[in-house]
Amino acid sequence: MPVPIRRLVVALTLCCSLLAGATACGSDTDDATQDTAAVAAASPSGSPEKQKLAKTRFVANAGLAAGASYQWIVKPWKAGKFKKGAKGRTFALVKAGLAGTFAYNRLKAASKNAKGDPLLSKAVAPLTAGIDALKDLPSKLRKGDGDAASSFDDIINKVKDAGKSAGAEVTEKVPSASELTGG
Repeated sequence: MPVPIRRLVVALTLCCSLLAGATACGSDTDDATQDTAAVAAASPSGSPEKQKLAKTRFVANAGLAAGASYQWIVKPWKAGKFKKGAKGRTFALVKAGLAGTFAYNRLKAASKNAKGDPLLSKAVAPLTAGIDALKDLPSKLRKGDGDAASSFDDIINKVKDAGKSAGAEVTEKVPSASELTGG
């Protein structure tokens, strides 16, 4: 059984080298605290780390959320697929539930990305409560609440408008089935 022994030796060597490197690069806690405070003071958002490509990530995440919600929530809602007794209602609700979960996840990520850019952060900040309220969409749709889909559409449009006002225009991008189920 030479393969497991070889893996063990490689893993042991890697761990030892990482441990030796970490102890050699260590610093005093006072210096580390001062460095973190200096970075936080220099950052316009007040956080120690400014996110790279914050606007680009925001546009990508918000675009995926907008595309998924329009394709699998708003269009079927306008077509009357969520009404009780409608043909294909169950399948439409399953797709809407997946799309709602995906869009909620991407909107939360977009909101987090917006915090990395000062202008975008100010524009998106008032929408966080609305984004959090979207968590209950699948249960509302199952109960036949027609306003649930319209509230999702309203929040998506507000996020798109906030991005546009901050110079990060969001365009809808319909995610693939693997993106939708993989999150």
